[in-house]
Amino acid sequence: MLDIEFFSGDKQPLHRVEVADTFLLWLARSDFARIGEETATDLSINGEPLTLPLVRLAPLTRKTFIEFFTEAVVIHTKEILLQLDANSPQAELIYRLKKLIELLDCLKNEDYQYLQRV
Repeated sequence: MLDIEFFSGDKQPLHRVEVADTFLLWLARSDFARIGEETATDLSINGEPLTLPLVRLAPLTRKTFIEFFTEAVVIHTKEILLQLDANSPQAELIYRLKKLIELLDCLKNEDYQYLQRV
């Protein structure tokens, strides 16, 4: 399992979305990896100074992420519905859909000002 973390404006961790390696690989091959620019950002977590590559969730970047995840949710919902009709295994698609919705909800929450793609 790997994580995508969301940080507040004061650079404190607020939410961690644990994702399977296969899901992260799928994201890495998608437009997700090209949205926003990772910048080395200094922060302190539990008194420990760190520098992490974070994407600032400025309004345009946030909007682009939201559009990406909204489109992915629609595509995966359609795939699940088609597979349910065909009685095919859908565990991976359901997992992706759940994670996409969780990530979308985090991006819509403006308390989160940064995210880290690990």
